[in-house]
Amino acid sequence: MTSTEIFLLALAMVFAIPYLIWRLGRTDYWAPLVVVQILTGIALGPGVLGAAFPAYYDFVFNPQVVTLLNGVAWWGVMLFVFIAGVELDLAAAWREKRDAGTTALLAMVFPFALGCGAALLLPAGAWLGERGNATQFMLGIGMSCAVTALPILVLLMEKLAILRTPLGQRILRYASLDDIAIWAVLAVILAQWDRIGKQALFLAAFGLAAWGLRRLMRAVSERDRWYIAVVWLALASLGADWCGLHFMIGAFLAGAVLDAHWFDQRRMDLLRDNVLLVLMPVFFLSTGLRTQWGVGGAMVFVAAALFLVAAVAGKLVGVGLAGRLLGWSRDESLAIGLLLQTKALIMIIFSNVLLDKQIISADTFTALLLMAVASTMITVPAVTPLLARMGVQRQA
Repeated sequence: MTSTEIFLLALAMVFAIPYLIWRLGRTDYWAPLVVVQILTGIALGPGVLGAAFPAYYDFVFNPQVVTLLNGVAWWGVMLFVFIAGVELDLAAAWREKRDAGTTALLAMVFPFALGCGAALLLPAGAWLGERGNATQFMLGIGMSCAVTALPILVLLMEKLAILRTPLGQRILRYASLDDIAIWAVLAVILAQWDRIGKQALFLAAFGLAAWGLRRLMRAVSERDRWYIAVVWLALASLGADWCGLHFMIGAFLAGAVLDAHWFDQRRMDLLRDNVLLVLMPVFFLSTGLRTQWGVGGAMVFVAAALFLVAAVAGKLVGVGLAGRLLGWSRDESLAIGLLLQTKALIMIIFSNVLLDKQIISADTFTALLLMAVASTMITVPAVTPLLARMGVQRQA
């Protein structure tokens, strides 16, 4: 078979297998399709099927095919992160700054602190990346535990029929503020003194270009805005990667400086859904191909459990304290905390960057990936009875 044929075979596998598991197994309540896709990517990788059937792995995922898959995955995740940036609603957060600021801060600080503590419990030799230092590693694990996956949170709240309710809109405001902190901390982690000049130059050029772009966007029709936005995404990502940050940071910044109301909300939702449908499964596969179990499967699962406890407990404690300060009921605090601890996708993207920069090892990456999957799987089953007890009016 040619490389093209093997590439198409790999695509057929990554789209067909998780869909069949999700549809025939009726896993949607416990494991939404996105979670099944992530797990399928892990299963198809070197740590599971690759270890059991190395000949299959070497044939299907040869270097040429992996290069092609990575190109598709990079573009898909850039679009996804860009959309997350566009959908930030800082104006709404500012209008409710006491509520949003208090909740977002406490929901970030507690899991971050517990995640940093979890990182200190791990022996550096097996878990630290080749180019990372202890501070970068600790900050990376801490922020991984504090991440809220805003785009997946939107999908889960749509599933729970609360997205357009007052509760759902409040939760979006909290997650939006935390999203900014996530990428800001990542930029700090990736800052390199030998490249600080290039990074400062990029940020200055980006700020000037963003000012000009915003003026241009106001002057053109919505149809032109979509085309300009795609070009802007590619250039901003290129600049961020050139200066030593990462193209993911550039993609997020590219979206964050644009106003959501410049684009039709229905079309933006459709774009996000289509990116999830036709591109992100390839990213999940490429992510699964990077998983390893070099320290032994048991230790990877122990680390994943440690990260999960830090992430979930941290969110619940932080949001619970915010609830006491703001006068929420216990069920309301629990529901918000459980929704904000959803990790999949954004945390996987975040940890991919850490792995790319060799700040964490492949074993740490695998443990974080498992934690992201577990945190997402518990969300809907845990929140559903709480919403029923609270008597939340679901949207039609």
